[in-house]
Amino acid sequence: MRILVTGGAGYIGSHTVLMLLEANHDVTVVDYLSNSSEEAVRRVGQLAGREAAFVRADITDEKALDDIFEAHYPDAVIHLASLKAVHESVSTPLDYYFNNVAGTIALLRSMERHAVRTIVFSSSATVYGDHNPKPFTETMTIGAMNPYGRTKEQVENILSDLGSSDERWRIAILRYFNPAGAHPSGRIGEDPQGTPNNLLPSIAQVAVGRRETFMVFGGDYDTRDGTCLRDYLHVVDVAEGHAAALRYLERNPGVYRWNLGSGEGTSVLEILHAFEAAVGTPIPFVITSRRAGDLPAIWADPSAALTDLGWCATKTLAQMCEDHWRWQKNNPLGYTVAHQNHI
Repeated sequence: MRILVTGGAGYIGSHTVLMLLEANHDVTVVDYLSNSSEEAVRRVGQLAGREAAFVRADITDEKALDDIFEAHYPDAVIHLASLKAVHESVSTPLDYYFNNVAGTIALLRSMERHAVRTIVFSSSATVYGDHNPKPFTETMTIGAMNPYGRTKEQVENILSDLGSSDERWRIAILRYFNPAGAHPSGRIGEDPQGTPNNLLPSIAQVAVGRRETFMVFGGDYDTRDGTCLRDYLHVVDVAEGHAAALRYLERNPGVYRWNLGSGEGTSVLEILHAFEAAVGTPIPFVITSRRAGDLPAIWADPSAALTDLGWCATKTLAQMCEDHWRWQKNNPLGYTVAHQNHI
């Protein structure tokens, strides 16, 4: 297939593009590079032995999207381009609604104009809110508790309405939980610009000497050690989930929702200690106040993905930490210096 991947230079995007290239698909990456690097796309090409086409474009720009569809003729879209920091969305909600919701509408309008009606959408576990019991299942009534989650919820509603309006659409909505780790090669991984929003990059940057102390946001939650519980799964497993959903849509029209998760909650301190085991040394940390928009505990019931897609998380917490540490050791400053020197 010819597949357009929005956000394909990002963390999840780069791993997904690599998996698609290795499966012999032709891939076009669309990314504005606001929190990613074209170097990731270059390295993916090296790992795969074949390159993805790259176009720098903003998904809110319909003219640019039309030009891309006319030049590359994709059969399907994997839509990963979004702003994604929960606490940032609380302080800048308009940016999040414009990019995540208006940008998706622009993408869908361009897809409609070019008769491309297959899409895998990157949603989030944050759509479940805090009113649902754990584990979260796809049949629950959703209700996000922060602007980031509400943008994902609104896009899910748009996709549902679109699928109901035209039976030709094939739509997979993937509610994934907390991707972590890196490609086992150590060549591609998570490289946030500025202060990291996700847990493993925050810990790894302390371990590699870029930051002095790891900040634990909240130690008084009603959990087994007082820190937040999250459902972590390896980014390579997440990439395989996108490929599995795309294969399912080849055979099945309609709108589908699947959780991608491990089915277990792991605390911030448990992750920290697992990463210390991978590094082999203690990592300094301090517990500080809670962060706006964070929920105490989130984990998935991933059984529907296993039943429908034959997908499950296969990699362990130790593998996530070991792979992420290999990436961070090999790239202490992320892609920045490598991009300048083309190493």
